[in-house]
Amino acid sequence: MPSPLRTALLQSSGRPGDVAANLRILDEAAGRAADAGAGLLVAPEMYLTGYAIGDDVRRLAEPADGPSAEAVAAVAARHGLAVLYGYPERDGDAVFNSAQAIGPDGTRLLNYRKTHLFGCFEQEHFTPGGTPVVQADLGGLRIGVLICYDVEFPENVRAHALAGTDLLLVPTAQMHPYQFVAESLVPVRAFESQMYVAYVNRTGPEGEFEFVGLSTLAGPDGVARARAGRGEDLVIGDVDPEFLAASRAANPYLRDRRPGLY
Repeated sequence: MPSPLRTALLQSSGRPGDVAANLRILDEAAGRAADAGAGLLVAPEMYLTGYAIGDDVRRLAEPADGPSAEAVAAVAARHGLAVLYGYPERDGDAVFNSAQAIGPDGTRLLNYRKTHLFGCFEQEHFTPGGTPVVQADLGGLRIGVLICYDVEFPENVRAHALAGTDLLLVPTAQMHPYQFVAESLVPVRAFESQMYVAYVNRTGPEGEFEFVGLSTLAGPDGVARARAGRGEDLVIGDVDPEFLAASRAANPYLRDRRPGLY
């Protein structure tokens, strides 16, 4: 059985519009996470550039292998831990709300494009992704990614469960008055699909939005292993493969499904 994967959740809105500053904040957080024994650091949705940045979304968008990806790879390799971060991805004329994971050796593990766009702001600035399940292996675990609104569709999370995701990473920009998603919905998703869910939020006012924080690492028993408050924070919890296996054996939702009925 693999060892537990210590996972750090960076709750921060960084400096909207200032990619260089956000990379510095990420580097500092990666150092603190590594010192605490973490093997994975997760940053929020659109962390690299800021979320409520209007037309700067298109101006600051980069390809998946662009200069910021190279900078994050250097951070990951320098501190010896994997890093997942949200960013606007440019691919031809399209811009996607994306999240990319870089391994502890600086290699790219996965890139995911948000499939369910929330509200007029996202629908105006982004193209929806078309691949619902994107996964990679890290530390003996199968990790997968959804972004914010995606996790509010139970079908998305169940698709990951059926594909074998052990740890679902959900960079988010969760805003007032929807804090019940972080407080209640995310732990339920973890329980009903028998996986760990790392839900990592922005915080504070940004443009027309007020981000609520409350980042959480929820276990397959529906219990938070780590939870942040409302301000800037770095919280850490363990993803335990042994506990996950025992929980799946005791809670046979996936075995007892009758998909022919639905």
